[in-house]
Amino acid sequence: MGTADFGYTERASRLRGAVAWRHRAGAGGPARILPDGCMDVIHSEGRLIVAGPDTIAHLTWIPDGARTAAVRFAPGQGPALLGISADEVRDQRVPLDALWPSDQVRRLTERLEEAPDPVAVLEAALLAVDRAPDPLAPRLLAPLRAGRPVAGIAAEVGLSERQLHRRGLRLYGYGLKHLARVLRLGAALDLARGGVGLAAVAASAGYADQAHLARDVKALAGVPMKELVP
Repeated sequence: MGTADFGYTERASRLRGAVAWRHRAGAGGPARILPDGCMDVIHSEGRLIVAGPDTIAHLTWIPDGARTAAVRFAPGQGPALLGISADEVRDQRVPLDALWPSDQVRRLTERLEEAPDPVAVLEAALLAVDRAPDPLAPRLLAPLRAGRPVAGIAAEVGLSERQLHRRGLRLYGYGLKHLARVLRLGAALDLARGGVGLAAVAASAGYADQAHLARDVKALAGVPMKELVP
């Protein structure tokens, strides 16, 4: 294959709200995976794993020429389909056969190894799992992205803050206050990568000031913004 076959591509998945993605590495090396509140089911190097929601950046090593096919679930979408609570896999990479029957996972892995389009095969297998997501999951994201306080969101959905925290652990892997920080980081990176200056990024994304932006980026990503947005 030519060099155009290397790199990362994604598209909207047939699973509502999810993203189907693939990656083929050229030369391998370290990779920094930033927290985004999402969970992924990943096929790579002959293995199926679930990437749980990360609280901070996850550091990994990508082998030379590694091929990856995956589905990324929107925040809160994956737990119901996978039959788990998100906090069970928080900050972890867990073999799928630890969560699903091993024979089922083995057969799916064999199909993925042979398939010309493994992403489509993985999507079909996930679509066949008839488990509806918790309707509360997407309902909470818009007010969090808008910077609404958790206490107000809890009152709107008819839960106490403690009850909402427990639901957040099951749906997202962590409480809503941390999820809000993760979502705000994503918004800030999108703005910065679009050429917006850091002072304007801080104001637009809901940080108190540029110093607050810098502290939160370093805390969640492990490196300063300049290393994420050259």
